[in-house]
Amino acid sequence: MALPDYQSLMLPLLRFAADGSDHTTREAVEVLAAEFQLTATERNELLASGQQPVFNNRVGWANTYLKKAGLLESPRRGALRITSRGKEILSSNPSRIDVKYLERFPDFIEFREGPRNSRETQTESVIIATEQTPEEALELAHQRLRISLAQDILSRILSCSPTFFERLVVELLVKMGYGGSRRDAGERVGQSGDGGIDGIIKEDRLGLDTLYIQAKRWQGSVGRPEIQKFVGALQGQRAKKGVFITTSSYTAEAIEYSSRIDTKVVLIDGQLLANLMIDFDVGVSVSASYLVKRIDSDYFEEG
Repeated sequence: MALPDYQSLMLPLLRFAADGSDHTTREAVEVLAAEFQLTATERNELLASGQQPVFNNRVGWANTYLKKAGLLESPRRGALRITSRGKEILSSNPSRIDVKYLERFPDFIEFREGPRNSRETQTESVIIATEQTPEEALELAHQRLRISLAQDILSRILSCSPTFFERLVVELLVKMGYGGSRRDAGERVGQSGDGGIDGIIKEDRLGLDTLYIQAKRWQGSVGRPEIQKFVGALQGQRAKKGVFITTSSYTAEAIEYSSRIDTKVVLIDGQLLANLMIDFDVGVSVSASYLVKRIDSDYFEEG
């Protein structure tokens, strides 16, 4: 089944706490996961950042919203307990508790309508409408911006010259930790004298091994013949490692061929190329930066 959204978890979480005992958030996650019969795959699904399981994040936000409405409280760090208000709500046997339901409580209204501007109001309405937690909404927006940026990068690369593309490839590999200095790596571009190789770069800063590069600024898919030609050029150089980079994609035959030959050939398609450029700041610059912070519970511990 699909993972329940955080609003769908509010009532089950409140029912879980109905015994009046103190429970840990981790305990709540385990019980609710069993109640919704989640598979291991669903339990392990991570947010786009890879920092936290999606389900844990949603349980955490359901917990936060119920606390802001006064239905749950925190007896200690990482724990939750039902309040008298929470017990009263359960006794009325509600069919669902969500953000709309919680708006009947002044504490929750104050939490949601604290000092903020119209942009924040609009942002929260979008989050509620899509039933995403704030982290999910933020990460989804970030992924959309990243996808759009990657598309723009590829479009710009296709409008540049092949020589510029070869320099770009070497620049990226240097940023990734290969080739020693940018100047050393750059001097090797296009000087191999082999039609199947566009550049040579050190695999490490000491130059203990080398990588041979083929850079194809193409729009059509790269097939097996092109990879075979590159492998032949590598063998002519007695090279064992190569990187084939294209702005397009590879056919299934090309991918299958490269996976079973003795020569190590890494295939980088346009999508991966653009994402690597974003990750290593090649051809891009920071437009804005946002930090997501959480409370440091240890700071508030009084010893």
